Amino acid sequence: MRGSRMEHSSEAHRRIPLKDGGIRIREMTAEDVDIGMKFKELAGWNQTGADWERFLAIAPGGCFVAEVEDEPVGTVVTVIFEDRCGWVAMVLVPPQHRRKGIGTAMLHHGIDYLKSSSVETIKLDATPMGREVYLPLGFVDEYGLERWEGKGQAFEVENVFAMSESDLSDVIALDTPVYGLSRAALVRRLFEDSNGVCGLVRNEDGEVQGYAMARPGSNAWQLGPVLANSRDAGEELIKWSLSRLADQPVFFDVPLVNQDGVAIAKACGFSVQRQFTRMYLGERPFAGQPSFVYATSGPEKG
Repeated sequence: MRGSRMEHSSEAHRRIPLKDGGIRIREMTAEDVDIGMKFKELAGWNQTGADWERFLAIAPGGCFVAEVEDEPVGTVVTVIFEDRCGWVAMVLVPPQHRRKGIGTAMLHHGIDYLKSSSVETIKLDATPMGREVYLPLGFVDEYGLERWEGKGQAFEVENVFAMSESDLSDVIALDTPVYGLSRAALVRRLFEDSNGVCGLVRNEDGEVQGYAMARPGSNAWQLGPVLANSRDAGEELIKWSLSRLADQPVFFDVPLVNQDGVAIAKACGFSVQRQFTRMYLGERPFAGQPSFVYATSGPEKG
């Protein structure tokens, strides 16, 4: 999987001229995490340093920083799954450098990088404002999502058990058809970054029926991915996770095609914070089975 290759280009700091005058784009490195965090904080987003490090780990060579006269002015990251589907995300420009074409240049650079990697499809989760930018580029709506926010709280849950590393192969086997592609490297990294908030449900035959992961964020815990092949399993996984995050702020993003997930979010006392549209560019969306998704892994990687 190209998105999980671990080697870095020997020309990581090579300047790449664009048509937009003085903008130069180079590969992001671990030394640039502080830049990403600064831009993220200015935007008020929820990512942490661990999120940026995860991008660099699963997509080396696919994360970029823009500079003008050696000053960092923008970021974009891309992730590729199975050499077939790429994600573009984290297009960030600090306020003082907006409306200069930098964000557009970074978006196009991410798209061009993915196209040069011969992926069949490019995907992203767009805000309502972003959607108006992506439609003229040929992106097509796949389905809507809502971010729900609230607080963790205690629930009585009987059938969810803490996930261990030995469970990951079974979890990935469930995740792949639901997501639509294998994202094994991402799932394993999310497990490592979960601070132990990972649970799963197995049936009487020992087969995984669903799983949940969560990770710390700057403003709230991000719950997701949560995947389950039944409403009962999905509800238990969400309640189990919220029990372990009692009294802490929590976000999770629910595909609107999963009305069971929407109903569970409401029943748990959560409210809608914002909306996204999942969009794709290409001949096929690799949609998977979003009706089994109770929380995505976030707008950065689906």
